[in-house]
Amino acid sequence: MSQPMEKVRELRERTSAGVLDCKTALEECGGDIEKAIEVLRAKGIAKAAKKAERKTSAGIVDAYIHPGEKLGVLIEIAVETDFVARNQEFRRFVRDVAMHIAATDPVAIDRGNIPADVIEREKRIYREQVADSKKPANIVEKIVEGKLEKFYSESCLLEQPFVKDPDKTVGDYLKEQIAKFGENCRVNGFVRFKVGE
Repeated sequence: MSQPMEKVRELRERTSAGVLDCKTALEECGGDIEKAIEVLRAKGIAKAAKKAERKTSAGIVDAYIHPGEKLGVLIEIAVETDFVARNQEFRRFVRDVAMHIAATDPVAIDRGNIPADVIEREKRIYREQVADSKKPANIVEKIVEGKLEKFYSESCLLEQPFVKDPDKTVGDYLKEQIAKFGENCRVNGFVRFKVGE
């Protein structure tokens, strides 16, 4: 069943998806715009995963200085083309991530960027915490792994709940941008400065 152009136009404005994708999603959802948005988001996240390996040779370096000038973040986020790097929505995304870093002080971008000695230190601390519990070794290891997962979700930028929308992680927010712009986006690095630290 063909969908009215007004609905297609509204869906396109709300999602930035292509006309054909909007039309298909509306047909799939019987004309329900809210359900069509969910369908497009799900498809966008799937497409984003496929784009994650593409080369990113453009992007921007941005600085965020927190009010009071005692805390600041310098961040680099790369994309595939200058066209997207100059886009105001992309710049807003970069600023959002920089503000998130200022608020949460992540240790690394992702698990792969945490040094092995830090992970071993954390495991040792967790084992010592449960050493007196008299639990079997396999249970102790499960507890240690659970605590390590919590450490990752608190310490890895892409696994942290996004401060502006805690229902999604920064990684989810990044995937949404990949879907929106149709290009791979990658956080290449960040530094957080605080007066006195």
